Amino acid sequence: MAASCASTLPSLSFVSSSSSSPRRFRRSGVVAMASVGQKVYAPGVSVSEGNGGLQKIDLKSPHGSEAEIYLFGACVTSFKVPNGKDLLFVRPDAVFNGQKPISGGIPHCFPQFGPGPMQQHGFARNVNWSITDSEVTEGDPAVTLELKDGSYSRSMWDFSFHALYKVSLHSTSLSTTLEIINTDDKPFSFNSALHTYFCASITGVSVKGLKGCKTLNKDPDPKNPLEGKEDREEVTFPGFVDCIYLGAPSELILDNGLGDKIAIANSNWPDAVLWNPHLQMEACYKDFVCVENAKIEMVQLEPKQSWVAEQKIELV
Repeated sequence: MAASCASTLPSLSFVSSSSSSPRRFRRSGVVAMASVGQKVYAPGVSVSEGNGGLQKIDLKSPHGSEAEIYLFGACVTSFKVPNGKDLLFVRPDAVFNGQKPISGGIPHCFPQFGPGPMQQHGFARNVNWSITDSEVTEGDPAVTLELKDGSYSRSMWDFSFHALYKVSLHSTSLSTTLEIINTDDKPFSFNSALHTYFCASITGVSVKGLKGCKTLNKDPDPKNPLEGKEDREEVTFPGFVDCIYLGAPSELILDNGLGDKIAIANSNWPDAVLWNPHLQMEACYKDFVCVENAKIEMVQLEPKQSWVAEQKIELV
């Protein structure tokens, strides 16, 4: 399963709701319209039981594209373009038991990227989110999920917050918008990333757009990254790669080695991470590459402040 791709975008055209936007299907407003035990969602949006009995959302566009999102972790696990190719990869060792994060697709790293004072990559990928809204624009479906603090999150990060995550499906692209709102009476800080796994043939993979970026290379010592500067026009993956790129551009181009080029565009994700575990994950390392949008420097939010970041992956 692999990634999605985007054409070159001077400015990103993410779907958003406005006064002229499509009819909205909010859960609170549609329960009365549904039969007992059911909810009504926008056309092209449905909820069903997925792997391990976990609930998942299916998005279907009239253009032939499809996406799948698990409520556990708000993890997008599939994005199929109209030709049937899945651009996202889920690892064969992924578990769907509601206990461990789903390994693959687009997992969340929040409120911590990487190792730190709490569990690896924080807790947002390890809890159930809920559906707060669904809508359709010119036939293209979108769904918004939300996460609020609870006893589990507060055991690691003692703050009140509200996270909103909108996933919008288009014919050849998938857009996501993440908003973090401080609902506490004191400031808090966090960092974040979208740990996107793309389907790939690793020997043919290259990523363009990172030349000139400052690098924090975690090979060979993850605890003491080596600072450097990327001087290659195309980054390839001849072996183990785990590298942070600070000040990355608003668009990268991924050649997945399978005949696809994927544009990975962003707004307010200022950094990027490339990862392939090579022989550390011998069963599947040849079949995927992670190209991640990230915010490495800590974001500080005062009470009532919010932070928003957008991503668009599109086949070009």
